[in-house]
Amino acid sequence: MLNTFPSPISAILDQRAEGHSLPAALYTQEDVFRADLDVFFRKHWIYVGLECDVPEAGDASVIDIGTTSLILLRDDAEHIRVLHNVCRHRGTRFLDEGQTVISKLVCPYHQWTYELSGELIHAPHMGKDFDTACHNLKPVHFKSIGGLIYVCLSDKPPTDVALLERVMEQRLAPYDIRNTKIAFQKDVIEDGNWKLTMENNRECYHCAANHPELCVSFIDLDFGFDPETLSDEDRAEAEDHMRQYAERTSAWEADGFPSSAVEQLAGNETNFRTQRLIIAGAGESQTPDATAASSKLMGTMTRKDLGDTHLWGHNCWNHFMGDHAVTAIVIPLSANKTLVRTKWLVHKDAVEGVDYDLDKLTDVWIATTDQDAELVARSQRGVEDPAYEPGPYSRFTESQLDNFATWYVERMRAHGY
Repeated sequence: MLNTFPSPISAILDQRAEGHSLPAALYTQEDVFRADLDVFFRKHWIYVGLECDVPEAGDASVIDIGTTSLILLRDDAEHIRVLHNVCRHRGTRFLDEGQTVISKLVCPYHQWTYELSGELIHAPHMGKDFDTACHNLKPVHFKSIGGLIYVCLSDKPPTDVALLERVMEQRLAPYDIRNTKIAFQKDVIEDGNWKLTMENNRECYHCAANHPELCVSFIDLDFGFDPETLSDEDRAEAEDHMRQYAERTSAWEADGFPSSAVEQLAGNETNFRTQRLIIAGAGESQTPDATAASSKLMGTMTRKDLGDTHLWGHNCWNHFMGDHAVTAIVIPLSANKTLVRTKWLVHKDAVEGVDYDLDKLTDVWIATTDQDAELVARSQRGVEDPAYEPGPYSRFTESQLDNFATWYVERMRAHGY
């Protein structure tokens, strides 16, 4: 049986070799899983939802992260709130996970009642001297960054989220994510550790062989290539692609659309990367034919040739295009199970069947997510095999995996492991 005698986490971290994948125990041990939840999902900023999850006053969305349950809601004054889903009486949860509509937060156990702002307004049988103001619901640190909701469960959230906020508010402004709607949502539970899910997303080494639908619009050369092993013809094509990238990026930025890569990775607390990517083929959107799925463009967009503004953090990846956006949230469920929640966004006034075709909108990333789930499950079975030992990353196509592993070890060390 695996992990009969778990190694101390610090000793496992010591085993990590630069340029290589992580030791098996970091993907399999239960104590590592609990430490990951504490370090990466409590003490760092994580992406949990969108303003458009709760478009109207009284709309609420509950998100569970480990043993923590959060309520994302829009209060009566139309303000976004994030509150702990825990009654201040005896701890009962108000709401089950998922979407709902409420006028007040009423504890189902003893009917303590709270405004949507979190203020306690009714606590029956507690006596005249009971101070309701001391028992308001606990708020959660959160930021709406271009309409994306990030939370931090720590009392001292990392301050370097300021760069993410500054960069993405500007880059997301033309898409007006705050005024979108969710056209479709799909939850997939991957049979793998959350770090395998994130590693799989940060490289396209596997794309050509595994993602035929995505590769219609995605360019795997964007993720690197080994010039020494390419034929002269393929090398010339790759070099030409890089030249086109520089030219396209320069032109986009001259037109007022920030496009160059911005990274805050190893050596920092908040981990993210963004860049405007070229879309292959017809060049408009990540659809089966690379043309736009929605005729009603996002926000103030008037062009379909502005590529794919990608953004990833340590528990998410996102693609923002002229006609729609795809956003994915990653939440660990156990050492070997991970929830991937994918949402497809369109302009709030877009009408299905009139402005967009739902199948065309969703086909590529439904297929890609299902394919990735199979790959992650295979990876998990591999790291659980006694024959597994950390292998070398390609310095050409997997450098971001090495960076992620380095950041992971750094952050674990910074929090006492």
